[in-house]
Amino acid sequence: VLFQLVPDLLDHLRATFAPNSETTYDELFEQVRETPLLILDDLGAQSASPWAQEKLFQLLNHRYIARLPTVITTNQRLDSIEPRLRSRLSDVHLVTQMFITAPDFRVGGNPAQSDLSTLNLHKEQHFETFTVNRSDLNAQEKMGLKEIVKVCQEFAQEPKGWLVLAGEYGCGKTHLAAAIANQRSQGIHNSAMFVVVPDLLDYLRAAFSPDSSLPYDRRFDQIKNAPLLILDDLGTESATPWAREKLFQLLNHRYNALLPTVITTSDH
Repeated sequence: VLFQLVPDLLDHLRATFAPNSETTYDELFEQVRETPLLILDDLGAQSASPWAQEKLFQLLNHRYIARLPTVITTNQRLDSIEPRLRSRLSDVHLVTQMFITAPDFRVGGNPAQSDLSTLNLHKEQHFETFTVNRSDLNAQEKMGLKEIVKVCQEFAQEPKGWLVLAGEYGCGKTHLAAAIANQRSQGIHNSAMFVVVPDLLDYLRAAFSPDSSLPYDRRFDQIKNAPLLILDDLGTESATPWAREKLFQLLNHRYNALLPTVITTSDH
């Protein structure tokens, strides 16, 4: 069995052209090409130079024709892979395709803690650190703020329905939303995705980039189906038709699916 990361394999092949290389290119390529079982990890992570694409095609085309057992892992969609390779990988008579939909175990099995969630920036914001007795509030306003904190704490205990926190900038909306997320991310829950709305839209737009490793539909599904989604600063995003449509699709899905959602906004 030969296990190789695709970028490393290409580096090893390039290294054989060095004057002091102990192995020739032909020897190494033949070894990889003819190994009884080849496992190629992270196809698509390599530099997509013409040379790299040609070497990979030569390797996999030979193993395809010879029907040699081969395992390939990739986070790329099949339609984003080089056309000649894609045609080999699409052969249903030879290739078994398995799509793993489990979350990334490297983030504790928590689909909410993707590279989009910015909860780590709010790790100090808890209910215990929220100041109710502010000097700029009168007694009635303090009482109202205490009631809001109580509602947020109850929501954090058992998220159900939607919670909208509206108010002026600096009134504590984001702190309370982060406190909910931090409480739900402790212990066995570990389920809150905290997202700033303009960042969310940038994240979705980035999926259309040719260099994106995660397609748009997978990015959007990840957000739509988060166990608890916290959208911070709704209303500050660019109000383009595309942005409005994406936000409607997201919130309409969560509304119909009865998924717990927290929204902060400065719009009244």
